[in-house]
Amino acid sequence: MSQLVLFLLLLPLCSHTALASHCTTETATKTFQKCMNLPTQQASIAWTFHPHNSSLELAFFGSFISPSGWVGFGINPTSPEMTGTQALIAFPDPNTGQIVLLPYILDPSVKLQKSPLLSHPLDNIHLLSSNAALYGGKMATIHNGATIQIYATIKLQPNRTKIHYVWNRGLYVQGYSPTIHPTTSSDLSSTATFDVLSGSSSAPQHNDLTMLRVIHGTLNAISWGILLPMGAITARYLRHIQSLGPVWFYAHAGIQLFGFILGTVGFAIGIRLGELSPGVEYRLHRKLGIAVFCLGAMQTLALLFRPNERNRFRKYWKSYHHFVGYSCVVLGFVNVFQGFEVMGASRSYAKLSYCLGLSTMIGVCIALEVNSWVVFCRKSKEDKMRREGLIGSSDKGSSGIQN
Repeated sequence: MSQLVLFLLLLPLCSHTALASHCTTETATKTFQKCMNLPTQQASIAWTFHPHNSSLELAFFGSFISPSGWVGFGINPTSPEMTGTQALIAFPDPNTGQIVLLPYILDPSVKLQKSPLLSHPLDNIHLLSSNAALYGGKMATIHNGATIQIYATIKLQPNRTKIHYVWNRGLYVQGYSPTIHPTTSSDLSSTATFDVLSGSSSAPQHNDLTMLRVIHGTLNAISWGILLPMGAITARYLRHIQSLGPVWFYAHAGIQLFGFILGTVGFAIGIRLGELSPGVEYRLHRKLGIAVFCLGAMQTLALLFRPNERNRFRKYWKSYHHFVGYSCVVLGFVNVFQGFEVMGASRSYAKLSYCLGLSTMIGVCIALEVNSWVVFCRKSKEDKMRREGLIGSSDKGSSGIQN
């Protein structure tokens, strides 16, 4: 099961790698010295650096994800993150439909969406010239997947050749104010640091993190999204089958313990991913993950304090155990789907296979629940008839699953 989920989660990654375009130093108007594929969004960059005057000529190659969207890149003077980036953003003019290229400064208020993003002259970057053009010339139109080339000439500080490069794209523009970009893992990881003189880059680190994300998602989907619900089903529908004896309890405890161990490993990988991805935040996913892990830990620790059947606190322990357990299962389901969203796999085969498995599990639960009520009602009717003397006391009701 784990290998299947891992394979399906890797499909989008493999297809993305296969479709990634190769960088080029040749454009319709200029030839550059170096080029580099960027690790996300199938984007690339080409540049020529002139050491004698510290000027940098560069071209960014990106693509639109909406006919009314935007595409842009920028340079952060201090660190590889969005906040503080001096950006050039291209989008269709709302009045003429022609491509416009405007400068923007991405301050913290933009990240928190407290105010619209307004064009502002760049203050920490010495921009000498800039322009943008659709790939295909003047006859090209903006559509989903349309390629754009953004050119800029920048004056760098003397003896400084390393730059922090940031790029992204969004769905639409309000007037002349680009709205927030999507928040999938690739969109939040669109940063790279590279040396314009040597061409060396730290961008491949994002490719290394991709495998960690896949492992993190796979382990958590199996543990919180499959094993823990299966453990709950085992306890609810098997414990009243007398012929099984205590086997149901060992099955329930074993499944839950194994699921919690896998979930703990996945949770630890998620914490590590957060440390390795500065500036990348999934607040809801993180809070749900912490809540699910804490509830799972409380359930596991509750086994150590499980009173015996005759203890007067047994009923309180059972209420606590049921409430915490079902809360953990429900939040686990929610966070698995939230994980698909942040990984950009909301329409992937991985999510489809998980939904099919989940639907099957729900169908089995409904069938068992209906059966348990049928058996319960039949047994109640037989007990009533036995009390009224309509049937003999030697007759026995069917053994089965009860609530």
